[in-house]
Amino acid sequence: MPRSALVPMTGLAWMGMGLFWLVLLGLIVWLVLRLLPGRPQGALPAPSAPAAPAGPATSGAEPALAILDRRLAAGEVDVETYRTIRATILEGRGGAR
Repeated sequence: MPRSALVPMTGLAWMGMGLFWLVLLGLIVWLVLRLLPGRPQGALPAPSAPAAPAGPATSGAEPALAILDRRLAAGEVDVETYRTIRATILEGRGGAR
């Protein structure tokens, strides 16, 4: 074998080869995850929310009141605003809870 065929690899060549394999493996993992069924592309799994009660007692205002209750608990609205909005919702449905 001629001497010119035995060129030693430099540090830069080793880093380039390592980078090539990392990119190739990353691409393979990305393709496998993208092609797996059962999950919308690019979407993360949503946290599960508690189910709303179903039945004859459930009216159109119930979800609005539940949302309002959650907003008060989270501190998004103050008590005065809560009472005003709650009264408006209950007036609209024609009764009290």
